[in-house]
Amino acid sequence: MPSNLDIQQHLENESIPVAPLGLIVLPSAKDLGEKINQRLVRLRSNSRHKNSDTPEYMDYYKEDYRMDFSIPRFFNGEGRAQLNESARGRDIYILTDITNHSLTYEMNGFTNHMSPDDHFQDLKRVIAAINGRAHRITVIMPFLYEGRQHGRSGRESLDAAQMLKELTDLGIDNFITFDAHDPRIQNVSPLLEFDNFTTPYQFLRSLRHSVDDLIVDKDHIVVISPDEGALDRTVYFANVIGADTGMFYKRRDYSRIEGGKNPIVAHEFLGTDLNGKDAIIIDDMISSGGSILDTSRQLKQNMHAKRVFLCTTFGLFTDGLEPFDEAYEKGYFDMMVTTNLTYQPPELMDKPYFALADMSQYTAMIIDFMNHDAPLSHIVTPTDKFHEVLEKFNRNETTEMEDRTLEETEI
Repeated sequence: MPSNLDIQQHLENESIPVAPLGLIVLPSAKDLGEKINQRLVRLRSNSRHKNSDTPEYMDYYKEDYRMDFSIPRFFNGEGRAQLNESARGRDIYILTDITNHSLTYEMNGFTNHMSPDDHFQDLKRVIAAINGRAHRITVIMPFLYEGRQHGRSGRESLDAAQMLKELTDLGIDNFITFDAHDPRIQNVSPLLEFDNFTTPYQFLRSLRHSVDDLIVDKDHIVVISPDEGALDRTVYFANVIGADTGMFYKRRDYSRIEGGKNPIVAHEFLGTDLNGKDAIIIDDMISSGGSILDTSRQLKQNMHAKRVFLCTTFGLFTDGLEPFDEAYEKGYFDMMVTTNLTYQPPELMDKPYFALADMSQYTAMIIDFMNHDAPLSHIVTPTDKFHEVLEKFNRNETTEMEDRTLEETEI
């Protein structure tokens, strides 16, 4: 697998930066943004252009790529954005997490938790504060705002399309998201560069580091889709690791609505025999967790799966972690893997069943490649990396120390 140094040298030999890099990390994505910044600094620390005086490599190496800005609020709840340094001529990347409910603000003497709507307004304020002075603006929104309201089935709003149209009208050039609920939403703005990245390679790497006796092949693993909507990502993951696929079909009661959706009546399974095999459930998000936990319960109780691993890109945990604690104690699942692309409650890190799929290195690589206008094919098609990891893992060729080294050097 290519190391960070190899990739950096490739970038420098093949292309030059389009403009000096600037990273605007909104408060909602502070932790992830800090890690991405550290990765970017490390990526460029060995650059042969580190001290170059040529215009194209101006500010190429910095100890901190994050720009100074503020988003103060008035006591009636209104806000504004202010840049404390110039964005003129820079290649700006704005990182936001619209799911971070832990942030608060004061309004008329009350303390309000920030909603996705509040985070989206702050994003627009920052773009407006740049005032068209940047060379290019890229928005990185891992969880797509209103992505679940991506289509109409009646007299409904089309919020995800409206969001993307607003950002396009504000003058952004690129939009980056991860595991979009429906990536076809990009059709609302066909001239906008819309990139939707997936996370199965990070899932596999996290499982590999966390489960010592995991054997990944057709005889030992079945990859499960909890519903028809997740089938595409499940089939891809199963194909690259050479495993079988199964799917649950959600029977819903369309005569009523609970919590903004039609309640699930039952989960029906379509697939192969799971007796004695490990099951990996792949999905884009965990909301309350009711659906994926019922799926894992059936896999254990009714289909006699050996172990069940939950792998989701976004862990929202809207009903808290208690349902997962209870399900883990009952043996319904053995491990849960989620990414740090969205806010994670601090107590989650101490759970015995949790493993983190860190996305900071991958995101930093995406930013670095885009800043050079380099093809992203090296990092968005990880099939070869899948196969190389599986070969070594199933042959037990790497030690724990080597695994840690790989985590630092792999894409």
